[in-house]
Amino acid sequence: MKILFLTHAFNGLAQRLFIELGAQGHEVAIEFDVNDATTGQALALAKPDLVIAPFLKRAIPETVWKRVPCLVVHPGVPGDRGPSALDWAILEGEKEWGVTVLQAVAEMDAGPVWAHRAIPMRLAPKSSLYRREVTDAAVEAVGEAVKSFAKGGHPVPAADLGSATRGRARPLVRQADRAIDWTRDDTVTVLRKIHSADGFPGVRDEILGRPVRLFGAHAEGTLRGPVPGQVFATRHGGILRATRDGAVWISHLQAIAPEGGEPTLKLPATEVLGDALAGVAEIAYAVDAPEHGTTWRELRYEEHGEVGVLHFAFHNGALSPSQCRRLLAALQHAKTRPTRVLILAGGPDFWCNGIHLSAIEATERPADASWESINAIDDVAREIVLTTDRFVISALAGNAGAGGVFLALAADRVWLARGVVLNPHYKGMGNLYGSEYWTYLLPRRVGRDKAKELTERRLPMGSQEAVAIGLADARFGHDPQGFISAAIKRAEAMARDPRFDDLVFAKRRQRLVDESAKPLDKYREEELEQMKLNFYGFDPSYHVARYHFVYRLPKARTPYYLASHRVDRS
Repeated sequence: MKILFLTHAFNGLAQRLFIELGAQGHEVAIEFDVNDATTGQALALAKPDLVIAPFLKRAIPETVWKRVPCLVVHPGVPGDRGPSALDWAILEGEKEWGVTVLQAVAEMDAGPVWAHRAIPMRLAPKSSLYRREVTDAAVEAVGEAVKSFAKGGHPVPAADLGSATRGRARPLVRQADRAIDWTRDDTVTVLRKIHSADGFPGVRDEILGRPVRLFGAHAEGTLRGPVPGQVFATRHGGILRATRDGAVWISHLQAIAPEGGEPTLKLPATEVLGDALAGVAEIAYAVDAPEHGTTWRELRYEEHGEVGVLHFAFHNGALSPSQCRRLLAALQHAKTRPTRVLILAGGPDFWCNGIHLSAIEATERPADASWESINAIDDVAREIVLTTDRFVISALAGNAGAGGVFLALAADRVWLARGVVLNPHYKGMGNLYGSEYWTYLLPRRVGRDKAKELTERRLPMGSQEAVAIGLADARFGHDPQGFISAAIKRAEAMARDPRFDDLVFAKRRQRLVDESAKPLDKYREEELEQMKLNFYGFDPSYHVARYHFVYRLPKARTPYYLASHRVDRS
């Protein structure tokens, strides 16, 4: 069928559905929900059999849903209505929640149901639940709904679904609903309140006299603070704050600007608080320190026999220069260990998304900060490529984009969890050229023609396509923990294989051959010459795109590489 996505943004859920429906043979076009007139024009151009709304912030116009059936993906159980479905489920400690695909009608979220799925609820940030459980359930439910629609099926009123209908109409969650009382709220309550607003809009609070919004909360299982609400430690840019019965790490803050003030960015907590933290101790945590209870750290190294595993769970998968340096040091430490295989595990939500654009935007000299950032991540990629005494595996349990994809390709093998989405391109960020040795790493896997096609088309790719074209080597497992466990078992079997030494020898020989053909440093030099034009040249496209991205400015139109219905096919 011809399907038109009407969406506020091409977010992770929309990308995953785009991939899955495309793989089923449907022709999917995308239109950003800019205004009624633009949507009406898109409908006339695309002539869809079906409209799917994976992510909207307003109701579908009546002129649209009366012309074409419109299926809305709602992150709530049947009968649930309102803009804060997942927020309320987290705040109220629901053990099980759901995703419902319903048909658009005059009343928002009140239409009949085409399909629904139940999801288990973790004590986790809203963004993580949305990215994993909600997205997986939405893929299943949308797939069922589309098949039913194609066969001439009909939706049923939510009230007819019996015990599955336990939702109700609820208002937008207000800041007052999430307000933390540090003297009364226990750790779990604090976590739920911050988790419910993670990603957007954050929980409004005050720390050391400064009005801020809180993001990135993690439980601390050992350390205790003397006074509830007090900040008594820092680590890797995060702060540790006492609760009534324990403590929580808060990784990021957003300063609340005064009325009429300049917009602010979500940044590491210690950067926002600055000198106000004078006297607060930094608590170091060795990368290979064993897990003793619950805590938060961005880097963790562990060993399973002859397999080393390096976890790096950076916020939203973005790498600042300081994080790159810590990751580089962790890599160098891992390489001193007597293992035969090194797994680069990334984090459970993201493997890596490349350089940290918000950290760059927050500086006074963003061009210089961009240059520092790209060189710092290049250093990490180089360290991986030049690891010739063991086998290196990039095991992606979470999504990767831009420089993060090419950083993964620096390893000898790339393994993907089945639901992983890759965005192996840079150009959407103001025609950015990109580095991370991609001009060496990508063509050696897929060939020069395919490399050019991937970087030019600027579309997401699923794990099935990635393996089919040779960008990745295997896809298996699904949930992050199960995937990493399976990856470790595969790596252990690889290390025990009698042919393993031959494998490492062949790898070392190939590196010498490649170096003779063209030195690794030459690839970097050529890429950085192009990046220098992006950062310092006369064309400001990268700087404009970065500004729009980090401040979440709505799109004025849908890019043509997404809006296939707007491309002149004559």
